[in-house]
Amino acid sequence: MSNTLDIGKNRNENLAAPTPQNTPLNNSQPMRELLQRPTVGTIGEEEEAPALPNAALTGLIQDRLNSLVGRSSGYIESLPAEVRRRVEGLKGLNVEHQKLEAEFQREILALEKRFAERYAPLYERRREIILGGVEPTAAEVESGEAVDRVDDDEDEDEEDEEPRRSLANISVSTDAPKGIPEFWLTALKNHVALSELITERDEEALRFLTDIRLRYLDTPEGAAPGQAQAGFQLEFVFAPNDYLANEVLTKTYFYQDAVGFSGDLVYDHAEGSPIEWKSPEHDLTHRVETKKQRNKNTNETRTIKRLVPTESFFNFFSPPKAPEDDDEDDEEQLEEYEERLELDYQVGEDLKDRIIPHAVDFFTGKALHYENPDLWGDDEDLDDDYDDDEDDDDEDDDEPRPARAQDGQECKQQ
Repeated sequence: MSNTLDIGKNRNENLAAPTPQNTPLNNSQPMRELLQRPTVGTIGEEEEAPALPNAALTGLIQDRLNSLVGRSSGYIESLPAEVRRRVEGLKGLNVEHQKLEAEFQREILALEKRFAERYAPLYERRREIILGGVEPTAAEVESGEAVDRVDDDEDEDEEDEEPRRSLANISVSTDAPKGIPEFWLTALKNHVALSELITERDEEALRFLTDIRLRYLDTPEGAAPGQAQAGFQLEFVFAPNDYLANEVLTKTYFYQDAVGFSGDLVYDHAEGSPIEWKSPEHDLTHRVETKKQRNKNTNETRTIKRLVPTESFFNFFSPPKAPEDDDEDDEEQLEEYEERLELDYQVGEDLKDRIIPHAVDFFTGKALHYENPDLWGDDEDLDDDYDDDEDDDDEDDDEPRPARAQDGQECKQQ
């Protein structure tokens, strides 16, 4: 289910034909699209770059356009009273439509909750296999291999390879690794947005991540109109480690009791559980900065250590906070807050709708191929990325090629 952000998550859904209001529209792209593809076009060698307008003039025009946002051009007001009455009647119909949209979204949310109960045994079985508590059955392995054969048939590069040996009935050696090591770390790193958030220091702790669970929340009894309603909670389960004292870290998202302009539920806010680090040195959201100071009178030196905030995946459990009232006029700070908030909601939604249900596809890298087809392209597209060597055509075959999506597992685990 697609969800709308209260800050306008899917802003490019607002694109439309010119209206009588002639109101400028916001064309900014969602954060996920910005992370997945370049946003700056290239200029050919023989093309001339367009002349840049005067910066002051550009700023003046932009300020003028911004001042027009939400202001009427006078078109509606100029209509005859009979026509304006009909417009108001259409607005009344739209009110009834919005009520049905809200009911529709509540029904979808209830349906998601019911199916979450049916998914639960599958997710529990997955957890047991990942941790090594049980081995998959021959039927489960054969079903997975059937999917691989279909994928191989669609991949021309695999045509000449020998058929794979079935793993369904092999005996498991007692010396074999237990379960599937680093399953969730690999799956998270194969997600475009999350891979940008995970640092090398984070990986040491995320190796102990044993499960990510989804739990839907019920609307609080006696909730007042307009109060934050039901939502969902993400639970990150960790094995004992040197970093976290918490066994489970949670991130909870709440919806508003309303639907957005596009008819989707609107996020209200998010809450993260506090993290209990076993020591300041193991706090991955801060780094220890060491500084020496000299006493001017005694000439003695002392070493001071302090914690400095740093980038980390674990900042995900501290949702972005709105700027203070005194900083409302700081457009740059407000814009940064909105971008962080948008990314926070998008990551939470991707974890709920994509990563948790299809974790094995992110682990193997298969999800990268299906979610980013433009990134891989076909064989002809790959050839276009390389220039032919006119002096030696034989060297073309030796050019390196981008790794295929199915190689994602090996790439991330090296």
